Amino acid sequence: MNSSELLLHPVRLRIVQAFLGDRALTTAQLADELSDVPTASLYRHVSLLTTAGVLDVVAERRVRGGVERTLALRVDAARVSPAELATLTVEQHAAMFRAFVAALLNTFDQYLAAGSPDLVADGAGYSMNGLWLTDAEFAQLAQDLGTVYETRAANGPGDGRTLRMFGSVVIPGAPSAQSASTGSDVPRTEG
Repeated sequence: MNSSELLLHPVRLRIVQAFLGDRALTTAQLADELSDVPTASLYRHVSLLTTAGVLDVVAERRVRGGVERTLALRVDAARVSPAELATLTVEQHAAMFRAFVAALLNTFDQYLAAGSPDLVADGAGYSMNGLWLTDAEFAQLAQDLGTVYETRAANGPGDGRTLRMFGSVVIPGAPSAQSASTGSDVPRTEG
């Protein structure tokens, strides 16, 4: 099974997301968080992710005659490589993107269901922006954003911190929007 098939299965993607933020969870804690996933199915998916090296067993302890494992995410193994992305078909990209969007929807639904959401007070939100960038400007933006995220990625829980999930999507504008923007018949306002 390649990385994209492994990681972008809807249940496995939710499992991976549960570990984001440098969390370590027992399988029982994970089952509590993903209570809508049947236990046998959850354990099967955890086993696949562990076997593939996406999840690491970071601790084990005896509990009532069994062994309770605590797991953590190997972030480097939870990515689809650029080389593998280049081999995917249009249909596979569409399926991957649908799985990603479904996971975003699920995460937002959980946030809404957790109580009385106050997007402003909670620092939650969503938006879409259009930026006109050359390839070099886009590369610099990606590098800048990576630096911003990297400086905060080592933050752990505690100290009044709240886990905040960031998702990103970059989609080039439609070809018709690209050509229309450079045409001489496009009205421009000077100001």
